[in-house]
Amino acid sequence: MSLVADRLYTAQQVRRLDACAIEQKGIPGYTLMNRAGVAVFEAARARFTSARRWLVLCGAGNNAGDGYVIARLARQAGLKVTVCALTAPDTLAGDAALAAADWSACGGEVNSWPMESGFAADLIVDALLGTGLDRDVTGGYREVVDWVNDSAGPVVAVDIPSGLHADSGRVMGTAIQAALTVSFIGQKRGLFTGDGPDYAGELLFEELGTPMAIHDCVANSGIRIRESTIHRWLPGRQRNSHKGHYGHVLVVGGAPGMSGAVRLAGEAALRSGAGLVTVATHAEHSAFLNVARPELMVAAVDSAADLGDLLERATVLALGPGIGQAGWGETLVQASLAAGLPTVVDADGLNLLARTPIERDDWVLTPHPAEAARLLGCRTADIQADRVERALELARRYNAVAVLKGCGTVVADPAGHYGICTLGNPGMATAGSGDVLTGIIASLMGQGLSPWQAALAGVAAHALAGDRAADHLGVQGLMASDISGALPQVFKH
Repeated sequence: MSLVADRLYTAQQVRRLDACAIEQKGIPGYTLMNRAGVAVFEAARARFTSARRWLVLCGAGNNAGDGYVIARLARQAGLKVTVCALTAPDTLAGDAALAAADWSACGGEVNSWPMESGFAADLIVDALLGTGLDRDVTGGYREVVDWVNDSAGPVVAVDIPSGLHADSGRVMGTAIQAALTVSFIGQKRGLFTGDGPDYAGELLFEELGTPMAIHDCVANSGIRIRESTIHRWLPGRQRNSHKGHYGHVLVVGGAPGMSGAVRLAGEAALRSGAGLVTVATHAEHSAFLNVARPELMVAAVDSAADLGDLLERATVLALGPGIGQAGWGETLVQASLAAGLPTVVDADGLNLLARTPIERDDWVLTPHPAEAARLLGCRTADIQADRVERALELARRYNAVAVLKGCGTVVADPAGHYGICTLGNPGMATAGSGDVLTGIIASLMGQGLSPWQAALAGVAAHALAGDRAADHLGVQGLMASDISGALPQVFKH
């Protein structure tokens, strides 16, 4: 996959890329439109070989133009093609008007919505709304989107499923559920987070023959967090090394009844390569916590005063798994943050932080959407409405690397950089999965990675381990310990 395919953009940024290709590199807009049409047509023919009756739905603008090109190519290939337009072709302008005229010139007809009762197609091409959507889908467009989703045939989306917000991945009232989406020029970040992955289906990316130089026209693009991210900053280990070279992680948490959280975090830190892991936890269960995992060192902590020597020996903190929000947990969080060690904060550590926000350096916050809402003083729905922007807001407000967990986990830093993870599966939505992620990131920080590097590599390793575990065990019933168990294979060079 090209370097271009690893970059993520907003819709406005992609429009800038498109303009650079046309204005600075001299590629005519209609040439790009025809290349887009060819890309979708060839992908659809390759994926849906038995589909002979195609319905192409055209809206307005260049997305509609792409649709007319696809229809023309399909007709020329001998397929039975029906075009349904929600915007009259004679009202189109520019390249879209040329594409509609070429469709008519080859004998193609244009139908108006609604379709005849009982109409059916083997394949539907969605060229309705494109990336410019900024409000809920209503009226005839909503009717056609809902009709498509009720249809039996597969759907191929042109650039993005209609109704999906290109920047946030949010469904704008309703959206096309595509089996295949072919995206152009620059990857739209909304395809990879929020509702995007569920609506896009299989995702293909086409650069349309544009030069790499056009991407210099846009600053602050995001990146895809992929398998290659895991080993980017982790060198192979020298034979002449010892455990002291690989960091000492101190996991602080585990209120009564919550011992599993700290054990999961500690075990994940070990399986991610930490040289030493100490678990500082409540005395109620400290005596037996390492019975099943003797590699963990365990210390009983009755009060913040008991953390003194442990903090002096540690390289990095994993703070919050199972810590609770009562007085015991609150005092431990305050003392741990005051120590000044590189820190990963999760779970109730985040909820306690939300009560008394602070800024500091060298830390990573790993909230799920509800925890992120508490940290920002808003609703969970506000977080999910634009996950990338909310992750960036978290990073700026707390001067931290923020890891907003969920479908398409977002990693953001205070300088405005962000990445979206394209690995992982729904089986990872299970108790303890976040504790495992906390341990991984802390382990990588202890091995010398910066908070940004550790967050990116840790998120990738966590997601890939989840995928490996699901490949072996299935998605339904996957447990956090299954994810942790797959980590050594994920980190294997």
